[in-house]
Amino acid sequence: MPKLTVDDRTADVPDGQRLVLAIEAQGVNIGHRCGGFARCTTCRVEFLDGEPDTMTDAEYAVLKTRDLLSQYRLSCQIVCDHDMSVRPGMTRESAGWDDTGPTPEPTVTPEAAWYPKEELERRGSA
Repeated sequence: MPKLTVDDRTADVPDGQRLVLAIEAQGVNIGHRCGGFARCTTCRVEFLDGEPDTMTDAEYAVLKTRDLLSQYRLSCQIVCDHDMSVRPGMTRESAGWDDTGPTPEPTVTPEAAWYPKEELERRGSA
């Protein structure tokens, strides 16, 4: 079972759980204003340890378009399959929202296929 550390709190998380949902399960009100479809970037996280070396086309495209590539990752596009340590970029409290957004589905959407970042750069995804 992978361990997830969020803001110095560590917990075991189910293998394969979406990172955005695992963060919420730890009581952190991370944003997901688009419902976890890799469109809004409010679920962005900074990796302190354990950053995956792959990403979805959707994550790559939105991070590149918003000039956030190599700074943040989208927790809605990552599954917990190894130990990770993250810092959320936007929470309900820090952004002043009434809620965090529609609840993301249990599985990664829109496309659950991951590619090495270098491959996405070569292909020119965006």
